[in-house]
Amino acid sequence: MARRSILRSAMMAAVTAGAVSLTMAGIASAQGDGYDPRTWVYDGEQDVVIAPSDDAGRDVVDEPATGPVRLPTTRRVPPIARKVVAFAEPHPKGSIIVDTGERRLYYVLGDGRALKYAIGVGREGFSWSGRDRILDKKEWPDWRPPAEMREREAAQGHDLPVRMAGGPNNPLGARALYIGNTLYRIHGTNAPWTVGTANSSGCIRMTNDDVIDLYRRASIGAEVVVR
Repeated sequence: MARRSILRSAMMAAVTAGAVSLTMAGIASAQGDGYDPRTWVYDGEQDVVIAPSDDAGRDVVDEPATGPVRLPTTRRVPPIARKVVAFAEPHPKGSIIVDTGERRLYYVLGDGRALKYAIGVGREGFSWSGRDRILDKKEWPDWRPPAEMREREAAQGHDLPVRMAGGPNNPLGARALYIGNTLYRIHGTNAPWTVGTANSSGCIRMTNDDVIDLYRRASIGAEVVVR
């Protein structure tokens, strides 16, 4: 029950919270209050977290990543396929260009080409722009709710763990690329239907398949331009 309570609190906080924002050189400050990966709801009678669904059926994720995982099956949205496109902008090969208005990310291949991916971006009030570099990369990254978030959620009766281990239930998905010395990341998601929308707190969200592909290609030190 304790493990279930922790997971439940983490999932509920992931619904209502946004990532803590940090300033980055040349970037307008964004006032984030946590991370908002999806719209799960908690069913108190069954003591489970219910995934979004378009019908009356319930798809439940009610165990941590170390136990059985039942991922949503009714909320299936065809992925937006990545593809090679013409790209004439003068950025070095290996650069990452994030077009928040278009909700697309371009990985520069060189020779006038780029690999184009669909992304999710910051919702209204959480958009930002700037230039930095990839400082770190992680597979199945941990989620560490900031102290401010834990305090706020505790005041509402939700006990968040200091650390949520990486895995299928983790809001950061399969891979994360860390932008500079901020808490902004390019990362995967456990809610792929949100890719192509503006509902994050500033992080750049990709499907797990796409972020794994980008992770393999992108190098630490690669230039990142968000516009």
